[in-house]
Amino acid sequence: MLENFWANAAYSLAPTVLIGLIFWFVMRSIFRADRTERKVYNEIEAQERAKFEAERAAK
Repeated sequence: MLENFWANAAYSLAPTVLIGLIFWFVMRSIFRADRTERKVYNEIEAQERAKFEAERAAK
């Protein structure tokens, strides 16, 4: 009886834990992608501003 109880408890919690882990992984991936995208965008924007300033100073 005791073994059956713990097995049922584990089987009951397993789907919730797995869905939680999948949700955590997906959200982590989204946040990392957003952070990387913002970093690259800021680098490109800094390059474009430097180019614009160089062209402006050359006039």
